[in-house]
Amino acid sequence: MSALEATYQTVRVDIAGPVITVTLARPEARNALDRTMCDELAAVAAAASTDDRARVVVFGALPPVFCAGADLKERQGMDAAGARDRRLAAYDAYAAIEAIPVPTIAVVEGPAVGSGCEIACACDLLLATTEATFRYPEVGWGTIGATQRLPRRVGLAVAKELLLTGRRVAAEEAGRLGLVNRVVAPAQLEAALDEWIEPIVAAPPLAVRLAKATIDAAVLDARRRALVAELAAIDEVLAAADWRERIDGFDPDPRPEPT
Repeated sequence: MSALEATYQTVRVDIAGPVITVTLARPEARNALDRTMCDELAAVAAAASTDDRARVVVFGALPPVFCAGADLKERQGMDAAGARDRRLAAYDAYAAIEAIPVPTIAVVEGPAVGSGCEIACACDLLLATTEATFRYPEVGWGTIGATQRLPRRVGLAVAKELLLTGRRVAAEEAGRLGLVNRVVAPAQLEAALDEWIEPIVAAPPLAVRLAKATIDAAVLDARRRALVAELAAIDEVLAAADWRERIDGFDPDPRPEPT
């Protein structure tokens, strides 16, 4: 049995001909990214990368939240070594999604926060409904993240604004900024997704793979080097006490709007 047919705790995998759909499935935790989800996303992405059926891989989530960010409950009481190990697991998940050789599409129908934005931006294309929002709260929590993928989508100045202020960005603005490729009404989502999938599946698969690989080649090597700098910054932050005080003070009770 392929790893794509396995049963997972935090994600669901559906295969419909050449389209593989991966769904974040922790709605009780607002699809927050925990260690299990990191490992399962990495495993599913690796399996999709070697599956001959795959022509497009879609990443979505059970509503109403795409992903509320890292599971902060998991980090409460965690020491610096544990927090670093957990961050590396997230890096592995994002990198595995980026490494899928066929086109990947993120479908964001609700709030995407922190790690949720990273999952979405690790995909080639990002389709959002008008109900989607995007927010990068890492600096406010006393940590670092999203310093590489976001600037390559929206530019340095906008990325600095979003990362340093942590403000929430509505879908329409995300579209204007280039964070999102296309914004549609919820009722138009399926049709819009099909408009992307159909020509990709109809094109010669080798040409599609090589086009993606050639486009990515210009930026991926630089990104890998830059991520080393991000990890060094994370190590410096972890050596301080600010992040621990803020995370340990996190209220684990569900709130209507993720932060």
